[in-house]
Amino acid sequence: MSVDRDGVMVKMTLVCFSPIKDSHLASLTIDAKMTLSPAQGLRLRYELTGDLKRIRIPASELPGAQDGLWQHTCFEAFIAVQGEAGYREFNFSPSGQWAAYAFSDYRARKTWMIGQAPIISVARTSDSLVLDAYLVATDLPPATAGKSLQIGLSAVVESDDGSLSYWALHHPSAHPDFHHKGGFTCSLPV
Repeated sequence: MSVDRDGVMVKMTLVCFSPIKDSHLASLTIDAKMTLSPAQGLRLRYELTGDLKRIRIPASELPGAQDGLWQHTCFEAFIAVQGEAGYREFNFSPSGQWAAYAFSDYRARKTWMIGQAPIISVARTSDSLVLDAYLVATDLPPATAGKSLQIGLSAVVESDDGSLSYWALHHPSAHPDFHHKGGFTCSLPV
C-alpha cells in the first residue's frame, strides 16, 4: 500500500483468501486505487488483470440497485469511521449495477438509503477489467473531526465453473468475511 504526500490517494493490491491452485486464477491480480476528497467524495478503481477467459464477468445491464451482487464477480468497499461500530457497504458489478447498505454493528443491518447512485464505468480487454466507481461525500459515513475513515476493499471473482474466489486487502478470520473490521486496513484522514 502506498499513500501520496497529501494522504488522499492510496494504491494497494488485494490478495486471494485461499492459496490458488488453479492456473487461471493464479494468473490474476487485483489492484485498487482510492482517492478521497472530503468535499467531493471517494473515487475507487479496481483493476483485475490476468487470464480472464475462464472468469465469468456479468454483462452490461441498466444501472440500478440490485441485491446479491456478491454471488458473481463484483467489487466491494466497506467504510467505517475510526472507533465507531457502524459502517457502510458498497457493491459494484461490472454489469453497472450496485448495492449500498448500512450497518449499526457487525452484520447488524439498519435502515438507510443512499442519496445518489454510485457512478460506475467499466472498461474491458482480453486480459483486464477496470471498474471505476464514484461515491459522493454525503453517502460516506459521517466523519467526526480528527477521525479517519477505515476502509476495506474486496472482490469476489467467479470462475467459469461457478466457483467463487474471495479477495481483500487483508483476511482477518478463518473464512472469508469482508464485514470483519480487521479487514478495514486502509486509513484515510477526512
